[in-house]
Amino acid sequence: MRKLILVLMMTMCCIVAQAQEVSLFDSEGKPRAYIDANDADCTIYLWDGTPVAYLVSNGNNYHIYGFNGLHLGWFEDGRVRNHDGKIVGFQKGAVNKYTAYEPYKGHKKYKPYKKYKDHAPYKPYYRNEYSLETLVLFLKRGI
Repeated sequence: MRKLILVLMMTMCCIVAQAQEVSLFDSEGKPRAYIDANDADCTIYLWDGTPVAYLVSNGNNYHIYGFNGLHLGWFEDGRVRNHDGKIVGFQKGAVNKYTAYEPYKGHKKYKPYKKYKDHAPYKPYYRNEYSLETLVLFLKRGI
């Protein structure tokens, strides 16, 4: 009985921990990154655990900044958009696209110090097309 209770408690902890992370998928529906919503900075990690960017709230939506201070784009309505207004990535259910199975994530690496943030450009007209730049390359510009 104790083992059963222990297993149930561990399962509940894992479910709660995963609810604090938002998986981000590339244009092909493959999981490439995730947002740690439990983190005060809302850090974005690549699937291997490398911290690459973080979110800054601007009301109902978010700016995406790299740790190097560059403004990378926006995260709105579950979509990651670049400066051209094109979709670079998305969270499950934000677009009508199949998403692949999410494998285990790598251990989180230490976050680098944040550099001074650039000013965010004006938001472009949003388009319903995908950028040719991959989600991983887009996010790696923030390192």
